Amino acid sequence: MKLKKYLYVLLSLLYLDMVFNLFAYDSYLRTSIINMVLFALVNACVVTLITSLFNKKVNKILTYIFYIVIWFWYSLYYVFYKVFVTPFSVALFRQTGQVLEFGKSIVISILVNLHVIILFFVPMLLLLIFKKKIKYDRFSLKKIIICLVLLLITTGIYIGNIFIQPRGTGSTYNLYFETNNVSLNIEHLGIPAATMLDIHRFIFGINEKIVDVVSTPVDDENEVFEYDYNYLDLDFSGGSGEIATINNYMQSDLGSKQNKYTGMFEGMNLIYVVAESFNEIAVSEELTPTLYKMVHDGFFFENFYTSNNLSTIGGEFQALTGLYADNSILSSWRGGWASYPYGIANTFKGLGYNTYAYHNNSAYFQDRNVYLASQGFNNFQGCYNGMEKRINCNLWPQSDVEMIDATVSDYINSDTPFLAYYMTVSGHFYYTYNENNMARKNRSLVDDLDYPEEVRGYLATQIELDRAMELLLKKLEEAGKLDNTVIVLLADHYPYNLPINYINMLSTYQRDTLIEANSNNLIIYNSKMKKVNVPKVGMSIDVMPTVYNLFGVKYDSRLFMGKDILSSNEGIAIFKDKSWVTNKGTYYAASRKFVAKTDDIPEGYVDMINGIVNNRVAISRMIVNSNYYKYISNK
Repeated sequence: MKLKKYLYVLLSLLYLDMVFNLFAYDSYLRTSIINMVLFALVNACVVTLITSLFNKKVNKILTYIFYIVIWFWYSLYYVFYKVFVTPFSVALFRQTGQVLEFGKSIVISILVNLHVIILFFVPMLLLLIFKKKIKYDRFSLKKIIICLVLLLITTGIYIGNIFIQPRGTGSTYNLYFETNNVSLNIEHLGIPAATMLDIHRFIFGINEKIVDVVSTPVDDENEVFEYDYNYLDLDFSGGSGEIATINNYMQSDLGSKQNKYTGMFEGMNLIYVVAESFNEIAVSEELTPTLYKMVHDGFFFENFYTSNNLSTIGGEFQALTGLYADNSILSSWRGGWASYPYGIANTFKGLGYNTYAYHNNSAYFQDRNVYLASQGFNNFQGCYNGMEKRINCNLWPQSDVEMIDATVSDYINSDTPFLAYYMTVSGHFYYTYNENNMARKNRSLVDDLDYPEEVRGYLATQIELDRAMELLLKKLEEAGKLDNTVIVLLADHYPYNLPINYINMLSTYQRDTLIEANSNNLIIYNSKMKKVNVPKVGMSIDVMPTVYNLFGVKYDSRLFMGKDILSSNEGIAIFKDKSWVTNKGTYYAASRKFVAKTDDIPEGYVDMINGIVNNRVAISRMIVNSNYYKYISNK
């Protein structure tokens, strides 16, 4: 056997995984290193064999193709992670158009991370330099047999390692057989193994293990009433495949109870805003006084997170569906393939509301016109389907103030209750004055701040959002509708284009990019309400159920993986690798480490929450893939 070629392939694969982990995660876990080494032993056998079955010329060409492909593949995974701060998945090939729409960001990321891309090219470069050291002769039958035996041995060791390692959430066994966690697959198994799993699941799907665990309500000792659950009379029985799995889950899930805030806003108007890159680091009495007032004078959520899952489309999905965003289902969402009879516009139409939806960028970007229609917004308006006649769509990004000013007259004088949905864009990166019209527009208001230009530029874009909300409140007050209108505002994601050290310049504490960068404000505001402090942890998928309960909507809380933040359920915020935060502590999935916030951690608590998290992510995916809402609503 050609030991030199085998060793070179082996060392190349190990080198590439180590470089990726160093620059993407800045960490090496013992189990990760073991997994990567053992899988590299297997892969090196496969590559050596394939590139030694033919004549010298073909073997050499195949060897070069292999090194070019792995250089491209590692670079693709790395650049994608740097652009979107989320792991790449082959399911995203269904959304190639969306990814390419970030072409400028991708080019900039390639240039910024060129040193890493060059490091990924080192194995190919060394192969070219020392090409005479590697022989490309055809294997004899004896050597083929030796290679196959070695392949069987290394494969056996790798499989044995999967079963020998400790079991549980995040274990190698769990990643292979029980859950679909692309982020942890990459970090724990390495790019080759993660890719293999990803391709297999893309083609054949995965039957994720649904854990038999029930989250019991956290009772309020000061509560004197026993509230009913938010249930509908639905038949969770029968079905097959994923439908049956979901039905079984629904039968065991308790959902969430009504509470003293149920129906608090019943019959009022609703303005629901998903704000581009809005974050609590930009909220201050001096720069953004209207946002500050709305944050602190309504429901004040002290521990809210907007988990970043594939940029705006993932954030909007979570805000509008109450389900956890997963790369594998966003193409279904974008294509409008699944039905959402319980979507926010469909629901409020059923209550007699007039519904409206607006966006101040392209109506067709990421197929927003399609997926908003699936929610029931049939009169959605953005640039190039009508909004261009009302605002200046030639700016980048466009003005939130202009959008509010141009559209508020559509509904503000209505005698019928209304729901108006806005997806803003003024806060979009980049944040330099040359590249961002909103940063340039409000430059004079931030130029005296002692921050880098990108930080000042970001704050300037949030001033535009603040002035849009100021104008909205003013228009509502002038029309006599302010007291009878509720404004809900949450972010699609944190400003991930800002480096974490820039974010921490504005933060009151040091944040990491996995969890605390996602810490955010949620606004639920009415001018006549008294401030309510809400210490419970919540996240984007919890907002819609919370709104439904506040408006007295008859809904089934089991149908949403998010739960009413004001209910007695334990609050859980879930992140891209299934790390999580509750009021009792923070769990880091990669290291399987739990950091407690209190001393009263019940026995088995971490395993219980891990089970709930896994279930909610898996059931979210199944609901979309199986078009479950259509099934259950027609049953």
